[in-house]
Amino acid sequence: MEDLSHNQTRVYYIEFVLFGFPGIIKYRKFLLLPFLFIYITILTGNILIIHQIFIEPKLHSPMYFIMSLLFAANISCTTSFLPKFLLGLSLDMNQILLEACLVQMFFIYFMSAVESGVILMMALDRFVAICKPLRYNNIMNKRLLAQLVLLTLAQGIFTVVPIVALTSRVRFCRSNIIQNFVCENMGLLSLACDDISKVHVVGLMSKIIFTLLNFGLLLVSYSYILYRTMKIIVGKARHKALHTCVTHLAVAMLIYLCSLITSIVYRMHTHISYDVKNLFNAIYLMLPALANPFIYGIGVKEIRQCLHKTWMTKNTSHFS
Repeated sequence: MEDLSHNQTRVYYIEFVLFGFPGIIKYRKFLLLPFLFIYITILTGNILIIHQIFIEPKLHSPMYFIMSLLFAANISCTTSFLPKFLLGLSLDMNQILLEACLVQMFFIYFMSAVESGVILMMALDRFVAICKPLRYNNIMNKRLLAQLVLLTLAQGIFTVVPIVALTSRVRFCRSNIIQNFVCENMGLLSLACDDISKVHVVGLMSKIIFTLLNFGLLLVSYSYILYRTMKIIVGKARHKALHTCVTHLAVAMLIYLCSLITSIVYRMHTHISYDVKNLFNAIYLMLPALANPFIYGIGVKEIRQCLHKTWMTKNTSHFS
């Protein structure tokens, strides 16, 4: 009878409070300007590169099309959570319904999976360009690009949907306070009063399988590219090929390293504060989107030249 009474009075939450950085509660509003600046920089940088690729005929090639997909994924991922966080900091609008929380979780994980898939597309593009240059235009055609995009989206869906679907069936009664600034799976499940072992197993298996698969394919691709580059290509062509590959590898390693560190930090329950976990989560979610426009805008010669040309043209027309 006691258990029955306890179950009858148990409260199940359908609305939560995103309470990121709880250790600095008195100073949370001071986070508004830095995060707003970061978000504006992400939007400006990524949109600027996408616009430059769109308007410049010189950049209408498969490689730059794939790059624009990466920048679009950066914008979508950060937009799925940063405006909500900024509203919470400025207007104390920290409440979020379970359905909205699950939607936010889906887009964060889905766009992260898409970023990983796009990195693989970039590796394939460089593989064909360097190892089969005479057949590049025939292989990297519009049909193949469309198939790769659909495959990337399908990978993201098959990775994320099972996790979100299983989480949506869980009941939450421990608390309605999420000690994070985003709806993150582990933070939400820590409030569950049901058995969540199946969700943990599915989430961990999905992450391991797709991370190892993508990272393994990436390493194999670039290892073979570097081998062919050092063996066959010489002079300026070798330097250009190596520079492009190193740039792509830098972006890939940035994404995977941030993901790995965040996963390790979140599994150290007793030794690390929520503020530190939130900080690593922010780095994982925002650093690649913040760094990519600078890496490609400055690191890729063709984009840098086009940006400089556009800048000089606007300045000349302004003063004429």
